[in-house]
Amino acid sequence: MIHCLAIDDEPLALEQLKTYIEKTEGLTLVAAVESAAEARKWLANERIDVVFTDIQMPDINGMDFVRSLDTPPIVVFTTAYSQYAVEGFKVNALDYLLKPFGLDDFEQTAEKVKRQYALLHQADTAVRPSTVDDGAIFLKTDYKTIRVETDNIRYVEGMSEYLRFHFRDDHKPVTALLSMKRLENYLPATQFMRVHRSYLINLFCIREYNRQRITLEGGEIIPVGDIYKNAFLAYLEGKFLYG
Repeated sequence: MIHCLAIDDEPLALEQLKTYIEKTEGLTLVAAVESAAEARKWLANERIDVVFTDIQMPDINGMDFVRSLDTPPIVVFTTAYSQYAVEGFKVNALDYLLKPFGLDDFEQTAEKVKRQYALLHQADTAVRPSTVDDGAIFLKTDYKTIRVETDNIRYVEGMSEYLRFHFRDDHKPVTALLSMKRLENYLPATQFMRVHRSYLINLFCIREYNRQRITLEGGEIIPVGDIYKNAFLAYLEGKFLYG
């Protein structure tokens, strides 16, 4: 599932963008915000694969906003002014939607987004396994650095700027100064999934799922957030055995 962030200072335009994202298979809406300042908070703390952003906004021009990002995601500009098209591609925007645009126009752009995401994801998975080849990560905690076996992680709990790691064995939880987004991008996606803004779980530890709640092998109850539900259900569907 491709995680989307929508930015537009016009409420009606933002609502339309939200509706189109939610109607498009393969896309999931993480947040819809009315300013670049709000968008920065989501980009800092959540996995965002693509940003759909207006250009003319009161706090900062959409072009300048994208230029200010250290590692921008896929970018699609939405604007009523066609003269921005060339400038948009100069900041490596994938596409440009000229307002007013309909669902058909949006779906054509969404197909481009999916193809670009697939290319980037293939490159990511080609590199990613080498970072966890030995099945371990190192965490800085309590003025020391400790080795953590990734298989031993049952789930990770977000606590403001810190993460608390809960383990499958009897080891007490470990707290480290680390963002959930960075950890999510590092751990192997075949084994770990973010299911809530505050929780990332080891998929191998799932015992039961019922009413948007996951029960892990240790008996912990983990809620599934609305924006993560589709991706989690897709994972379950891929594992489900029908009679």
